[in-house]
Amino acid sequence: MARRVLILIEGHRGNGPRYIEAAQHLGLHPITLSADPGQYDYLATEGIEAIRVDTDNLDALIRECSRLRATYDIAGITGFSGVDESIYATVGKLCRHFGLPGPNPVSVEQCGDKFAQRQLLAEAGIPSPAYRLAANATEVEGAAAEIGLPVIVKPATGSGSCGVRLCRSTNELAEHTTYLLGGKHIWRSSPRILIEEFAQGRFYYADLMGNEVFEIVAGEFGPPPYFVFRELVYPAPLTDDEHERIVDLSLRCLRALSLGWGPACIEFRWTKRGPVVIEVNPRLAGAPAPQLAHLAYGVDLIKEHIKLVIGDEWNLRRRHSQTAAARYLVPDRDGTLDWIDGHSRAAAVSGVAEVKFYVEPKTPIVRKSDYRDLLGHIVAASPSLAQTEAVLQQAVELVHWSIIPFPTPRE
Repeated sequence: MARRVLILIEGHRGNGPRYIEAAQHLGLHPITLSADPGQYDYLATEGIEAIRVDTDNLDALIRECSRLRATYDIAGITGFSGVDESIYATVGKLCRHFGLPGPNPVSVEQCGDKFAQRQLLAEAGIPSPAYRLAANATEVEGAAAEIGLPVIVKPATGSGSCGVRLCRSTNELAEHTTYLLGGKHIWRSSPRILIEEFAQGRFYYADLMGNEVFEIVAGEFGPPPYFVFRELVYPAPLTDDEHERIVDLSLRCLRALSLGWGPACIEFRWTKRGPVVIEVNPRLAGAPAPQLAHLAYGVDLIKEHIKLVIGDEWNLRRRHSQTAAARYLVPDRDGTLDWIDGHSRAAAVSGVAEVKFYVEPKTPIVRKSDYRDLLGHIVAASPSLAQTEAVLQQAVELVHWSIIPFPTPRE
């Protein structure tokens, strides 16, 4: 009998190892297809089968999957958006080609294009920030003048807060436009810039699977003008009315964007006029968010997603109830990471579930003001929010590092 395999398109620094582990627990043999398998350390560390293939080329992926199907029983195909949101649309196309359960590629592509997404949400009457699309500096300046400063300026495609900035003055607007258009930001196609009204208020996101809102999460960012996560709290401390309004808006988003299969992560700001939609992502939130769901309620969203992918029955029934939270370790300067320690001391604190460092000593730290800046995270869980926060704070204070500034070039 042919071995059942789960095909994973590309990988993910945080969620990738968890998908590998969940697949193996379900009796599946995971195989990763990647343009550069070497960028995912966990594949070599865990001895996971990986095949080099151009994942931007749908025909090449179809040929490789067809070749694998001659030997294996392909139970399902899924993958990771990462910074390139188009990968998950490619997953949907592969699933359609091979008659497997998967996301609607058209819907995923519409979500990946943030301007198209904004248009569809607006047509459905869903509360969202005012927005404009621009292709050059003159158009950016005009759009910002129409909306009124401050504005959010970001690429129309991408994720992980790459290229996203709050611009509070004409100088900041010009500076960031130069950054985006001057060759420092990498565009996979012609530059398209989204200018949005700055929706001020508490940040939340909803975790969904299929047509069901599983839970709502609170998030905090570091200091502006950038949006680098500092903390996540699962579940968010909300009133019943606030919870109900976000759930209702989440389901309206699914309908407006023709989603409703598989995981989704919908971001909100709670403004003076209530919740407004910042972004809809047709995928799970990045690590350690799925781990927080597991700690809070005993539900492994990654495993349930894989069950959906392979056509098995999935179940979001909660096994227990706790408050879980993650605190990110964020550098305050550029330079070479000389040392980082406190892992074992922080991990020994009662209530801490995980301490993870993303970088090794002697690594150059060049802050990009997005998810790539993070040095690591600490995750904790307990019966109450106050206790979880206290545990996290105690653990964070036990972790220390030293960054040596880069040498100043001599004149």
